[in-house]
Amino acid sequence: MAQTVHFDAVDEAATAEFGRRLAPVLFSGAVIGLIGQLGAGKTRLVRAIAEGLDIADPRAVSSPTFVLIQEYNAGLPIYHFDAYRLHSEAEFFDLGAHEYFQGQGVCLVEWADRVQGCLPAEHLRIHIHVTGPDSRKFVIEGYGERYEELVRKLKTSSW
Repeated sequence: MAQTVHFDAVDEAATAEFGRRLAPVLFSGAVIGLIGQLGAGKTRLVRAIAEGLDIADPRAVSSPTFVLIQEYNAGLPIYHFDAYRLHSEAEFFDLGAHEYFQGQGVCLVEWADRVQGCLPAEHLRIHIHVTGPDSRKFVIEGYGERYEELVRKLKTSSW
């Protein structure tokens, strides 16, 4: 059973703070699936995580919808995937995502629900629910021992 924690962001600044505070508990080889409707803030969250991982220029983080994978240099390498335009899990697999998942970076997969079968059994899943024009509810689920521990750390930290 997955460990779960919830975080409510009242505005975009709170979303950014959430991402920056999540970043330090991530680790080399971490895989994070991001799930939410169009405009929910998946790319904004990735940018905030990149800020927390000390990316030189957070403005470099953009949606990889048309290129499918963006790579960023930061404290840990960041591999940013977007599965929105893919028609199947096989297309995602053909991108070589599994090789990235076994690497030393942090993998962030937007529209992870479309490629769920390609994600490793152990991963972090973040559901982003739009609760208002700028407010969001984040439901963070940890699957596997390392990710369950990560969620426990988030539960005990003061937001």
